[in-house]
Amino acid sequence: MAQTIFFTPLQLGAVTLKHRVVMPPLTRMRAGQPGDVPHQLNAEYYGQRASDGGLLISEATDITPEAHGYPGTPGVYSDEQVAGWRLATDAVHAKGGFFFNQIWHVGRVSHSTMQPGGLRPVAPSAVAISGDHMDAGGAPVPFETPRALDTREIARIIGDFVQAARNSRRAGFDGVEIHGANGYLLDQFLHDGSNRRTDDYGGSIENRARLLLEVVGAVAAALGADRVGVRLSPWSGILDMHDSTGLALWEYVIRELGKRGIAYLHLIEPRSDFTNDEKPLDMDAPDVASLFKAAVGGPIISAGGFM
Repeated sequence: MAQTIFFTPLQLGAVTLKHRVVMPPLTRMRAGQPGDVPHQLNAEYYGQRASDGGLLISEATDITPEAHGYPGTPGVYSDEQVAGWRLATDAVHAKGGFFFNQIWHVGRVSHSTMQPGGLRPVAPSAVAISGDHMDAGGAPVPFETPRALDTREIARIIGDFVQAARNSRRAGFDGVEIHGANGYLLDQFLHDGSNRRTDDYGGSIENRARLLLEVVGAVAAALGADRVGVRLSPWSGILDMHDSTGLALWEYVIRELGKRGIAYLHLIEPRSDFTNDEKPLDMDAPDVASLFKAAVGGPIISAGGFM
């Protein structure tokens, strides 16, 4: 039965898939230098994995230089990067596949050596992650205490997501996936463990979800909601993510996303928290795809821990 379902068509927003096996985002750190520009190696990688009528989602892609947090991750904010991504989208489309670009801002998961002007990374609040990250050369360094974003800067970040989405379409992508998972900037705003703000973007669940929902709304207005997906990672705990409101947070966020008519919701199953190579899968963790299917009311992509 499962095999029959996998190989049946599915309408996913603006695209019609011929089957339901989707390649999720996988960070590769292979962009060309200088400029974090996708090149022929990226095109070969995605072209090898494309299939007729199937969906690929790109590795997470920086929306601006400030969004950068790992050496060699590609961007989609310069003309050179847009042209480089065109090599990859052409390779996928030549196989008859569809290709969404995952756009992200890492927030506090960065280091000053990777930030414009050597400034500290930004975040909802000045709360550091425990443990080590890496500098621009890939050497281990302790996480720095980030700079809390001023409320006036948030409109700029929303605009950066919109421009990255437009650039993605110019590069030939069929749509974008907004990265709201895995402890990066939009996820940092969602959790009260990393968001200590007292303005309109902190405190209540509604306020902590505001930035994600404003980004989704603005990108949907630019591209059409049927070309926008969103990725979340309920209860993952990665990169010091924790929240005191539990299920209520995710019920609210996912219900609100459902009202916006997005192409799909992409959920990382909490059993797939690979923060340690020796950490076993927790098969008793919630099946979040089933838990939230009714709340979103549309297609869900479930990723992680399938055996």
